[in-house]
Amino acid sequence: QVQLVESGGGLVQAGGSLRLSCAASGRTFSSLTMNWFRQAPEKEREFVAAINWSGDITSYADSVKGRFTISRDNAKNTVYLQMNSLKPEDAAVYYCAAARGPIMSTTPSRYGMDYWGKGTLVTVSS
Repeated sequence: QVQLVESGGGLVQAGGSLRLSCAASGRTFSSLTMNWFRQAPEKEREFVAAINWSGDITSYADSVKGRFTISRDNAKNTVYLQMNSLKPEDAAVYYCAAARGPIMSTTPSRYGMDYWGKGTLVTVSS
């Protein structure tokens, strides 16, 4: 089994930045495709970003392209999400998720994930 623990959430003003972290344990981290999802109140959980096992292929939702950057450090078993130019619509609980398969060309689905963290809350004030 894999355990995922997110951290780094908090309150920021619109236009500000946050860096989220997700620490993994329980199995080989480098074998996993890592993802970030987010879920706002009364909305479905949506894909944000993904990164392959070697860290050289990334994927982003259109809503965050150019503002968010996903990265990973396999030596630390950690994946990051750098969020810049935050907007009020970015406010949500952000979840780290892992999939055992390779990164896909199609938009990752919540139903395709094998492991989930419990989330970290990001609030953006206007």
